[in-house]
Amino acid sequence: MVKPWATFGVDLHVEPTGPGVRRGLTEALREAVRSGRLAPGTRLPSSRSLAADLGIARNTVAEAYADLVAEGWLTARQGSGTSVARRPVQAPSTTSAPGSPAHARPAYDLVPGSPDLSSFPRAAWLKASRRALAAAPNEALDYGDPRGRVELRTALAGYLARARGVRTEPEHIVICSGFVHGLMLLGQVLRGRGLTSLAVESYGLDVHWRLLERAGLRTVPLGFDELGTRTEELAAGSQGGDALGGVRAVLMTPAHQFPMGVPLHPDRRAQVVDWARRGGGLILEDDYDGEFRYDRQPVGALQGLDPDHVVHVGTVSKSLAPGLRVGWLVLPPSLAPEVVAAKGGVDWSCGVLDQLTLAEFITSGAYDRHVRASRLRYRRRRDALVARLAEQAPGVRATGIAAGLHVVLRLPPGTEQSTLRAAAWQGLAVHGLDRYRHPESSAERTDALVVGYGTPPDHGWSGALDALCAALPFDSTFNGTFNRAFDGTFNGTFHNEGVGGPFHGIESPHEQ
Repeated sequence: MVKPWATFGVDLHVEPTGPGVRRGLTEALREAVRSGRLAPGTRLPSSRSLAADLGIARNTVAEAYADLVAEGWLTARQGSGTSVARRPVQAPSTTSAPGSPAHARPAYDLVPGSPDLSSFPRAAWLKASRRALAAAPNEALDYGDPRGRVELRTALAGYLARARGVRTEPEHIVICSGFVHGLMLLGQVLRGRGLTSLAVESYGLDVHWRLLERAGLRTVPLGFDELGTRTEELAAGSQGGDALGGVRAVLMTPAHQFPMGVPLHPDRRAQVVDWARRGGGLILEDDYDGEFRYDRQPVGALQGLDPDHVVHVGTVSKSLAPGLRVGWLVLPPSLAPEVVAAKGGVDWSCGVLDQLTLAEFITSGAYDRHVRASRLRYRRRRDALVARLAEQAPGVRATGIAAGLHVVLRLPPGTEQSTLRAAAWQGLAVHGLDRYRHPESSAERTDALVVGYGTPPDHGWSGALDALCAALPFDSTFNGTFNRAFDGTFNGTFHNEGVGGPFHGIESPHEQ
């Protein structure tokens, strides 16, 4: 017969040591409190419950508790049980070892890649979660389809068709836990198909290049100029014996090149699709911030031009929050079975409840409302950034501002590293453009900062701008002109895309 007290109370892991049960228990409890394993306010099990768990007499536990109450480690109140006393606990030492540098947390974070997490729609998300959970069938809580929940795949097929021009069916969508997970699956599949190399853009994220190389795929950078990535090199490479010879896949950000911010020119969009069709190639389209555009019409997904040769990869990391770990692969029908097999027999990587909630969030219209509100918020931040630059740093030009969550600030030649040091002195976390340049790229080095304006909360934006402008070189004679930047064709002249707008002399005409 099960005793009632054996199924009630709270669990506590404690191992009495030393001579005597009472003394050993007292020492073990004291050390658990002293070390911080039992935090102040933690409620302990009753003496009867703990005695039963440990197989000792109840009086032994009661006496150990009484000893620790007398010493001030525990508190006991009639009707409230026994708890760890609320007393200051010494924090672990943070003193740096001799000779090691101390890294202070930056006051402002302008590193691109994250949205304003304080604007996450908590109330709307909670409502969607409740509705989704109430409507979910019991089988939804099982291991499930490795492609992901059908509710989310169906919602995404409709949303992507409407908002991004994607053409697909739910059965050709695979849910993944972010872009990196999706790229891991694609790298595994491509290597399994016998590919040994993959073309990438001259500028991008080194974490993606390293991931592909770990999968056994060498990354070969394409050239870059004012029209975007030089896709004609793919066709030329397929006919020659250079590093691009034999390349049958390419990773691109065609809607808004990261980090340069240039949309791929329409002629080059058609060019890369034609290359894929002629040679059976595959285009991996990273649509990382396709929802955010301000001064131009949205650039549709490349996948809409040829669903049989383009993999469209998207996530909610920029539109909602990276912590959700939800992304998707829109796959050509011929590739979908291989990716599903690579993911495994069950969907081990993506939480069902978040998938169901996102499906409800999209179908209810809450996602569209959130994106539109975020678009307005980020546009205001961008406008404030451009206005502050014109006032306090007229020698620095901003490009890539027509869309996305970051801008590129062109610096006078030879000043990138000194500007980064000045930014660190101002308590500012920001990256230089050289950080995103492929090590094998032939593109000429350009001094610039890549400034993300999504991360700081609204109340911290003005202070972040003050710190940024204080770090920038003040040179009113520099007008953003580079003699040989972008293959010698870009002259650094910028024009406003809106008549009478505040951005005259800022926007590149190639971003229209």
